[in-house]
Amino acid sequence: MSDIPSPFLRLCQDTYTLAKGAHSSDGRRRLRLRVVELFWQMDKQQKQLLTVPEIGTPPDFWENAVFSTDADPWDAESRDRHELGIVVRTDYADEDAWGRFCARLRDAELEFATAPEFEVGGDSMAEDGPGPGTDQPTAQPHGAETATRDDEEEEESSDDEDEDAPAPIFHILNPATPSPRAALTGISNLAALRLLNDVDVRSAPKPPAGTKPVASANQLVDRDGWQEVYAGKQLWIYDTTSNTDGCVRVVSQSGEMYGTAAGDSWRARASHICELQVNMYTGAMKIDFGGLDRWDYSERLRNLHDATVPIS
Repeated sequence: MSDIPSPFLRLCQDTYTLAKGAHSSDGRRRLRLRVVELFWQMDKQQKQLLTVPEIGTPPDFWENAVFSTDADPWDAESRDRHELGIVVRTDYADEDAWGRFCARLRDAELEFATAPEFEVGGDSMAEDGPGPGTDQPTAQPHGAETATRDDEEEEESSDDEDEDAPAPIFHILNPATPSPRAALTGISNLAALRLLNDVDVRSAPKPPAGTKPVASANQLVDRDGWQEVYAGKQLWIYDTTSNTDGCVRVVSQSGEMYGTAAGDSWRARASHICELQVNMYTGAMKIDFGGLDRWDYSERLRNLHDATVPIS
């Protein structure tokens, strides 16, 4: 018998295909959300039984199962991308501010790529940063061509440019058409995670000695000793406030310390997020808010509410 990565995946083994038959138009992530909804409806004893593997399950079952390999409508913007993280634009009211942000991010990526040595551990919190600049150049969306060449020069130099250009750290999710824009406009951290990451369940962090469990159990924090978590690319959300402060929301995929929740966030400047992204990707840094309540409380409330809304 193979070890079970999580009791949620054990439930997927039993119910994912049934959910897929009942909701054939859903992609992988939404079907997994339907299964996790069933998981949270179970009592504590039922959840515990899911830690016992089904006899005859092969060792490589979990990574090759349909609930891990099925397609999803948002895979092209997430799982299929080679970049480390995704900047998600959720406000479309100020093109100039968005252009300034993209310019700062592009400059930060170039600076990071050319730095001979990079120091880990600088303070990147938004509150000590400058206000939104008015003297920053307006840029096209990240990755857009910014210079023109005649056909002969471009053909001769294209190979060299491809070799010299640093690989981008971020994929910029900035839809040009109304439907995907509507799906992203003003969304909460949890909604973004559910679109672009895959839901899972793990054991919740243990309370410190002498600390009582949270009174109002929510699956993003702790319910029956389990916590809803998300796996995939790191998300950085550009929102309405980003138009004025030039920062993005750094979204946690799980609660690293007891009392923190999946979907918690804080704001970070565009000039610092390359450092943060690379350090989180390599494991040199985790989003634990320094053990303090530095996460955005209003965003936490949005997430906790969204977690209780049934999957339609």
